[in-house]
Amino acid sequence: MSNVFIKRIYEPYDEMDGCRILVDRLWPRGISKDAARLSFWFKEVAPSNELRKSFCHVPELFEEFRTKYLNELRTDNEKGDLVKKILELAEEDRVTLLYGAKETVYNHAQVLMDELKRQEAGS
Repeated sequence: MSNVFIKRIYEPYDEMDGCRILVDRLWPRGISKDAARLSFWFKEVAPSNELRKSFCHVPELFEEFRTKYLNELRTDNEKGDLVKKILELAEEDRVTLLYGAKETVYNHAQVLMDELKRQEAGS
């Protein structure tokens, strides 16, 4: 996934971000729409509310969360369509997936990136 990157939305905007896509279901606290400088907000690609609430960014729950979120990405048509759209956008330009979580390792954007890599490889 050479053309897709992940970044916290609280990090400063950079022209090198390319197409900036917020992948959170909820708007990040303290960020104005102007400051976000989004190309797209794909909130539907985020984990379901039920899954998001059950995880609460607790690292010990991450593997279970990961499995369930991957299942959502692979079985929910709307999520699947957005995954394909991200891959299409990445063919044309650099894509930066933006998320608001404080946790930089155990978060849904990392799982989404793994799924993008899997689909790009044709697995």
